[in-house]
Amino acid sequence: MKLLISIYFFILAIIQMGLFFGIYHYYRSQNLLRPSLYWMSSLLVSVVGLFIFGFGIITLQNIANPEFNFTVANTFFYVAALLQGLFCQSLNHEISKRVKISAAVSVIIFIVVFESMRLYGSFESRTAVMAFLASIFYCWQIYELGKKKKVSPSKQLVYMQYANFAEIFFAIGRFFILVASAFTIKQVDQIPQLLILFTISQLVMNTLSYIAIGGYWAEHVTIANIRSANETESTKKLLQERDLLIASLLKANKTASTGALSASIAHELNQPLGASSLNIQFLQKKLSEGSLSPALQKEILDSLLIDNQRAASIIRSLRSIFADEKIVSTKVDIAELIDLVLTIASPEIAKQNIQMVLNLENNLFVTANKGELQQVLLNLLNNAIDVLKNLDAVDKKITILGQHVGSDIQISIADSGLGIDSEVQAHMFELLSTTKSSGMGIGLWLCRHIVSRHGGSIWFESYADKGTTFFVRLPLVAVYSI
Repeated sequence: MKLLISIYFFILAIIQMGLFFGIYHYYRSQNLLRPSLYWMSSLLVSVVGLFIFGFGIITLQNIANPEFNFTVANTFFYVAALLQGLFCQSLNHEISKRVKISAAVSVIIFIVVFESMRLYGSFESRTAVMAFLASIFYCWQIYELGKKKKVSPSKQLVYMQYANFAEIFFAIGRFFILVASAFTIKQVDQIPQLLILFTISQLVMNTLSYIAIGGYWAEHVTIANIRSANETESTKKLLQERDLLIASLLKANKTASTGALSASIAHELNQPLGASSLNIQFLQKKLSEGSLSPALQKEILDSLLIDNQRAASIIRSLRSIFADEKIVSTKVDIAELIDLVLTIASPEIAKQNIQMVLNLENNLFVTANKGELQQVLLNLLNNAIDVLKNLDAVDKKITILGQHVGSDIQISIADSGLGIDSEVQAHMFELLSTTKSSGMGIGLWLCRHIVSRHGGSIWFESYADKGTTFFVRLPLVAVYSI
């Protein structure tokens, strides 16, 4: 008989242990919801209590005065029922610190009372007390589950309530079976089979209530997954709408910029072309009159050449703005490129009596479009020269530095001018913004456009009476963007 009863307890313990580990690994594999600490602890405590009780039955000699391990096992059962009740209460509101303290105190009181009953009481009195306490816990759980169902209906909570009602039935049934017994039970073999059946049935219903709780949380995980999937899909749609909006704004901005550029191009080209037309007409008039002197001829031809070069420069500067095709890149030696730029600008540098300071690290190579980088550096150098052109100072100086910065290459061009007004600084890279009387306002905008296309960045630092420094940082291998 003792072995058979122990097997019943071991089977239930193994079932609950399997449920515990299955749920533990399931919830560990996802992060949406975590199981309640109360019911997971309750399940684990119940498993330990069942194993202790099962082993205790095997070694039991006198059921009227059992060993201390029965106090331990029944304490575990009490704690498991208490934690399950706290779980049900936590479904409706957070467990207060006062309730937690009261629960801990009740466990201590239970241990003292049950140990006294183990030493001085009878099997019937202990069983009656455990059945009474279990009935109180089950009624508490049914009440809390009913409150939760009104707010958030769930079939799993209904199943748990059914299991609780069944547990109450079997607990009360155990009490009446003991009352109906006509003799004092002192040996395991004297326990009525109906009492054993009701006890095992009560434990089976308790296992089913744990399964219902697991189903309840699995139900919530499913809802959370569906909600997360819907939110993810909604987020994707919002991101797509954002991208479409940005693309539309960029298109509108490009259209507006193109219109402004068209007006600027027409205005700027009209100036050199109009001047060329006037010079040609003047030249034709002098030729027809036969009064064209060599000096006047040279003056007119030089003027025509200047106007032609200006028109060509305007067209060349604008060409890359609309170059959306794939950029042809090569390995560019920055030192050679700067030397080429200095050669182009050397006449003006010498004319303005500007001192050049060059400090370049070795092996400054980037994979980029050489022509576009040359245009950027030449534009920045010409800007520095223009700043110093009208500066009444003896020590005019432009400093060009080149160095490796992490995985990038950084080039800086600094002038010893007066700096840029704070009001102008905010609009330096804006299209059609210029402080030059003969400028179009596309130079720095175009520089930023080219540098950005190469995956780099451009910025400046300017201080009053100390000059301005423009920085260009480029990756070793350009990542082009259109």
